[in-house]
Amino acid sequence: MKPLPSKDEIRQWISENPGLSAKRDIAKAFGIKGDARIELKRLLRELEGEGVVEKSARRFREPGVLPPVAVLQVLAPDAQGDLYAKPLEEGVDDAPRILVIPQKGDPALGAGDRILARLAKVDLDDYAYEARLIRKLGSNPTKVLGVFRSNAEGGRITPIEKGSDKEWRVASDMTGGAKDGELVEAEAVGARRLGLPAARVLARLGDPAGPRAASLIAIHQHGIPDVFPDAVIAEADRAEPVGLQGREDLREVPLLTIDPVDARDRDDAVYAEADSDPGNIGGFVVWVAIADVAHFVTPGSALDREARRRGNSTYFPDRVVPMLPDILSGDLCSLHEGVDRACLAVRMVIDAGGHKRSHRFLRGMMRSVGSLHYAQVQAAVDGSPDDKTAPLVEPILKPLYAAYAALKRAREVRQPLDLELPERKIELDAEGRVASVAFKERLEAHKLIEEFMILANVAAAEELIRLKRPLLFRVHEEPSPLKLEGLREVAEGAGMTLAKGQVLQTRHLNRLLAQAQGTEFDELINLSTLRSMTQAYYHPENFGHFGLALQNYAHFTSPIRRYSDLIVHRALITGHGWGPKSGGDGLSVWDIENLEETGKLISEAERRSMAAERDTNDRYLAAYLADRVGAEFAGRISGVQRFGVFVRLDETGADGLIPVRALGREYFNYDEGSQTLMGSETGLVLGIGQKVMVRLAEAVPVTGGLILELLSVEGAVVRPSRRSGGKYHPRKPAQAAAKRRLVRKRR
Repeated sequence: MKPLPSKDEIRQWISENPGLSAKRDIAKAFGIKGDARIELKRLLRELEGEGVVEKSARRFREPGVLPPVAVLQVLAPDAQGDLYAKPLEEGVDDAPRILVIPQKGDPALGAGDRILARLAKVDLDDYAYEARLIRKLGSNPTKVLGVFRSNAEGGRITPIEKGSDKEWRVASDMTGGAKDGELVEAEAVGARRLGLPAARVLARLGDPAGPRAASLIAIHQHGIPDVFPDAVIAEADRAEPVGLQGREDLREVPLLTIDPVDARDRDDAVYAEADSDPGNIGGFVVWVAIADVAHFVTPGSALDREARRRGNSTYFPDRVVPMLPDILSGDLCSLHEGVDRACLAVRMVIDAGGHKRSHRFLRGMMRSVGSLHYAQVQAAVDGSPDDKTAPLVEPILKPLYAAYAALKRAREVRQPLDLELPERKIELDAEGRVASVAFKERLEAHKLIEEFMILANVAAAEELIRLKRPLLFRVHEEPSPLKLEGLREVAEGAGMTLAKGQVLQTRHLNRLLAQAQGTEFDELINLSTLRSMTQAYYHPENFGHFGLALQNYAHFTSPIRRYSDLIVHRALITGHGWGPKSGGDGLSVWDIENLEETGKLISEAERRSMAAERDTNDRYLAAYLADRVGAEFAGRISGVQRFGVFVRLDETGADGLIPVRALGREYFNYDEGSQTLMGSETGLVLGIGQKVMVRLAEAVPVTGGLILELLSVEGAVVRPSRRSGGKYHPRKPAQAAAKRRLVRKRR
């Protein structure tokens, strides 16, 4: 029998052959067979105990040494934009730093992606390994956000997602120190076996019922970046006010800002005056000036990479997660009253009918004559000015409204989609709890700013097309034939018509909305029309904007809070040759090469923010209604699915669910085309837009869920369910799974 190798020989062999380090590989290399394998196992255990090698997944290796091929998890890009990764090998506590080296043709990688990579050890100070992608692996580990409940074995996590009844088991060594009742972030671990799936606590997030917790939950649940890296803050802190050199002096133009009363940033200012050109009787000169964010956020900088990653600012009732650090978004870039601010401005000439005759872009320096809010401006124009607005009414505010009247005439000709869907506003008290819920009043002042911004956005798109510069268009495609047919069925069911056999235009949809206005089907048609629309997105190709009935449209007016607008500003800077000829703050080569990818990233970020904002509002509304369980509310059906009916409450705009199993003992047939549920015995039909009375059965602030009981439809009382006595009994977490297991056992 061949003699056993020494410990030094084994260690040396493992070091030279990291990819062949299983016990059978070592035995084969040294010709060890039969009973000698037991001795080899003893030697390997001794080496492991001495810390000379470590065992991982039945393989042995030198401590701190990774195999040549390994599964890695990609980390967030660092300040320089480099991607690093960590090994997912078991037993690697002090993981070496691994730089991911992208190669041509590799798919885009982001934080959390799992990859199989080939590793090469390097002798550098910054990192110990270089990784080259072999292939991208399946989905990332499932993330769980929920409430931790401790027990003798460790604990359980009840997720906060609406409608989820799944629980997760947490072993005692994976609780991360979480306390009973705390909100935690966790991830799934191990393979799914019998019983509850397992999870590991990653972060403790505090009391889920605490004030201002709703937005914190949404930030973590949707993965919204809310902490700026040190390099980004340092770069922002070095920013200084801009001088006049290379800019046109617009400080004598009485531009002013009009924003919500609680605005955190001011990135657009406006001014209008009657055109003195005798060839344009009744026309106006309209100015729109926008904060020059591009001067501060240059291509490839730490600020730029972070802004692109965030895509946009995200707004919650209690906080803002900004795209840029506050020193820029709230100060140096914000067009505050009475201070010099760098801007990109456009001077537009419109005729008496509101049609744009010409435009000219410039890079300038402005000084706002007033920071006003919408209600303040509207009151002043309606005859109730305050001390601040009184001197502005005649010289500034009335000309603004006169120019807006001309733009309204052009809008009526263009016929953009005219939906009427009131927006709710949640007011918080000093402790962060909901004080009131109301619907935002839509004033003429709001519409004025909206029309001025649309005009400027059109001018920006047309200017860049003329200059033949690449840009990101704001694209909104027309509804799909399937969704349009669904809308047509709803309209016909309400006794209205939507014409067939012609190219769809917004004027056709507006005609339908006009038919419904003031009738019992008003909200039904508005909601159904909204649901038939496609989502808008950003793309370097121009596919037009269906909803606004515009062929050329790009976002130019909000670079403090949208990355798309910053790209448009850079394109204008490059197209006009403003700033340094080499590099500078214009559109870079990298920007151009990655324009489509940037459009995709920021479109996804926009949807992420919308979902987070919606979920946060739902949680605040559930908290607001939690002490009114048992109360009755009027509402309208806002959605129908196979599993139940959604109802929007008139008082607050909150959405609640009537589960189909709470509707009665009969079977309900779901018709996807007409979006209805129909009872097989009673013939009761439930469809979008119907007026209902409901009782609040359950309100869960941590999930934002509202469960309702149906009392009447269009004034007709609905008989209570024979199964539940008219009341909905929510299932406890994991109750459904337990019931299924019991049924299988009886079989």
